[in-house]
Amino acid sequence: MTGQEAPFDLTRTVTELFNNQLRDWELASINYSGLQNTRIKTISFEGFNILVQFNPKRIQSSAAKIDPASIKARPCFLCEKNRPAEQKGIRFRDEYVLLVNPYPIFHYHLTIPTLKHELQRILPNFGMMLKIAKDLPGYTILYNGPQCGASAPDHFHFQAVPKHNMPIETDFTRKIRCRFNFEIQGIEVYTWNRYLRRIITLSGNHTSPLEYFFHMIYKQFAEILPPGDEPMLNILTWFSNDNYVVHLIPRKLHRPDRYFMAGERQLLLSPASIDLGGILIMPREEDFEKITRADIVDVFNQIGVDDDSIQYVVNKIT
Repeated sequence: MTGQEAPFDLTRTVTELFNNQLRDWELASINYSGLQNTRIKTISFEGFNILVQFNPKRIQSSAAKIDPASIKARPCFLCEKNRPAEQKGIRFRDEYVLLVNPYPIFHYHLTIPTLKHELQRILPNFGMMLKIAKDLPGYTILYNGPQCGASAPDHFHFQAVPKHNMPIETDFTRKIRCRFNFEIQGIEVYTWNRYLRRIITLSGNHTSPLEYFFHMIYKQFAEILPPGDEPMLNILTWFSNDNYVVHLIPRKLHRPDRYFMAGERQLLLSPASIDLGGILIMPREEDFEKITRADIVDVFNQIGVDDDSIQYVVNKIT
């Protein structure tokens, strides 16, 4: 195992890891320097914005083949034996390793895989997601389901990105399109209205009831979402002011139809948690230039569930 055990001050150690990796690992150094050349544009909706980032280095993720045959044919790039020799990590809670993501969206971008090779499944790992959020209070922790943007669905992992970069964070703080529904066992439950994405948000300061209600919601989504190894979910979690915030974003489709079209009609957009958090990642400049407000509405409508599905699940947990 490369790297070291995580000390108490994890945030400081992560910063040191980034400094060392950008000094010693050429690929990471080039790609993080390249973030200076990304382009951002803002597309406004009623009361909120969606950002679009042109980031050509993300083509590996956006175009990743995740069908069983493709996964079987390639070595797992999250297993230690297959990672580049230059890629070092911080061992975390004897189960995970914190790695610098070599194809970043933000200037600090972590991938957090398990030490052992196991499938991308959130149910047994949600409690750990909360622990990571508390240990890294300056970061938002991300989970992409195996059919929801994870480019390595064969190896369990989270991602972590610095807070205050995604519009959903500010929108939740300001309660833009976000409506308080009720409080139960110390957990506040919110839903979102006319926000393009249908979301259930949980907020509270104790992990046990958060885990309990997550399991309840997971079970309900498993009944109404397309069948698979787990219900299709993207999750964004952070810890702030002694409080956890968990955004659960269910979906019914991995990629929109424009992804598979040819020629001018194609839009190489494969939404994952950061996209659903309000920053659409476009690895091709032509897509960045041509994407419109109507395209964004269409993409989110295709991949997301409807309001009735959200209300059904919320009613079940009251």
